[in-house]
Amino acid sequence: MFGPKTFYKKSLGSRIFDWVNFIFMIVFAFIMIYPFWNQLVVSFNEGVDTMYGNLYFWPRKFTLENYQYVFQRQNLAKGALISVMRCVVATVSSLFCTGLLAYVTTIRAFMGRKFMRIIFIITMYFSGGLIPTYLLYTNLGLMETFTVYWLPGLFGAYNMLLIGSYIQGLPDSLPESARIDGASEMKIYFKIIIPLCKPVFAALAVMIAVGHWNSWFDVLLYNSSGKWDTLQVYLRKILLQAEQAAKLQAEQKMYEAMKNLTTTSIRAATTMVVSLPILCVYPFFQKYFVGGITIGAVKG
Repeated sequence: MFGPKTFYKKSLGSRIFDWVNFIFMIVFAFIMIYPFWNQLVVSFNEGVDTMYGNLYFWPRKFTLENYQYVFQRQNLAKGALISVMRCVVATVSSLFCTGLLAYVTTIRAFMGRKFMRIIFIITMYFSGGLIPTYLLYTNLGLMETFTVYWLPGLFGAYNMLLIGSYIQGLPDSLPESARIDGASEMKIYFKIIIPLCKPVFAALAVMIAVGHWNSWFDVLLYNSSGKWDTLQVYLRKILLQAEQAAKLQAEQKMYEAMKNLTTTSIRAATTMVVSLPILCVYPFFQKYFVGGITIGAVKG
């Protein structure tokens, strides 16, 4: 028996491996973090001074003009609200419907479960294309509506496979005992499956929410009037305005308004505005993110 004060002496090779692994992880973390940090530095630095280069770890001429220019734009709060609504509604509805579909395809007594899985897997490799999709949304009356953001993504084949694999890893005795007690399939799904599938649901929630938060191209396609523009579309407009202003700096009035701003500094500020909300939410789901994906991938 080894007591609580027993020490294990590591060999020289083990210590060398620990130090090499430690140095590697430090360098790897620096490579991952530095681009984001550099954008943060550029966003707080004066735009004209940034053009001179050699800006690495700290702002050379600190300023808040870049963020003032971004937050003074009209409808920015409206776009942020629509983006948040889109993330919440699309994530919750997609997880609910996809999770229910995944549960149905794992019920052994359901004869069509394999055929249903094959049908959805086919959609992962074949699609109608952009123009047929646009025409379909037009005929369904989804254009210029908030519904076009979340309704087409109710079911996802890849997410269905992940959730289904996770459910298959659960003991079969749990739903079977509930069925013997007279519970319906919906009650089993809500009372048993969903609580046990929290890790994979949390992991997929992060992936779905990030995808909807960063999405902007579909907004331009299906919302040409601008009624339901998201935050990313407004920030894109700001970037385009900054680029146009940079080309027209010969005009005195525009030059006075933009003399300390450049496209690079404005781009850095908009990058921070888009990234920080996701970075604030991600740490709370990190433990579920890794565990949910890996555990759900054990069974096919």
